[in-house]
Amino acid sequence: MVKTRKKVLIGAIIALVILVIGGWFGWQHVHYPAIGDAVTAAEKAEDKGDYLYFAGDEDKPLVIFYPGALVDAESYSVWASDLADEGYAVAIVKMPFNLAVLGGNLAATVLDEVPQASYVIGGHSLGGVMASRFAAAKSSASEQTLAGVFYFASYPDEKGSLADSELPVLSLIGSQDQIVNHDNWEAAKSYLPETTTYEEIDSGTHAGFGTYGEQRGEVPTTLTNDQQQQIIVDKMTEWLSSIDQ
Repeated sequence: MVKTRKKVLIGAIIALVILVIGGWFGWQHVHYPAIGDAVTAAEKAEDKGDYLYFAGDEDKPLVIFYPGALVDAESYSVWASDLADEGYAVAIVKMPFNLAVLGGNLAATVLDEVPQASYVIGGHSLGGVMASRFAAAKSSASEQTLAGVFYFASYPDEKGSLADSELPVLSLIGSQDQIVNHDNWEAAKSYLPETTTYEEIDSGTHAGFGTYGEQRGEVPTTLTNDQQQQIIVDKMTEWLSSIDQ
């Protein structure tokens, strides 16, 4: 009887180890790592452990960014580095297992450590949903001033509704985005304030908001990643400048 129990226990442990290892390797094949210029740009950031920090001017709003699902934080380093060159510090939050739903309150860690008096928060895809939830609960999150919210190929849900807010909001989406549910994106406008600016990137894609290659499910586009990254920087700089006045 004892030997049988030991065999069952050993078998269960082996099965668990195999499951964990299999899950790990499976995750490695479905997540999106940084490629190309993003790898180089990420080297300009200071790795703070929970986030990548691109330094900027302390008198300008800090930009806190939540990555999309299964996308490495480093994948957004190209536009983040360029935006920092415009004077806007950027903190790209590293999410547990690259899932913002598991780290929705991590912006609070950034705010505890970065000295800017004001900040904007936003994210890509699922990251934007969770960033919006953080913004909606800002009154209990920090003494620093929330100056605006932005969405990259994303939209808020009911828990992250900003409909009653007067915050400046920027919503960017690519015209070739095959990942976003456009019906849901349209319906989610009811959760956004009248102060929202909607911008469409002609020929822009879902993956084009980062630099991690093609996203499964999308179609090719004539717009290069470099071009979309520059458009993002231009749109963000214009929006942030209007807030910063």
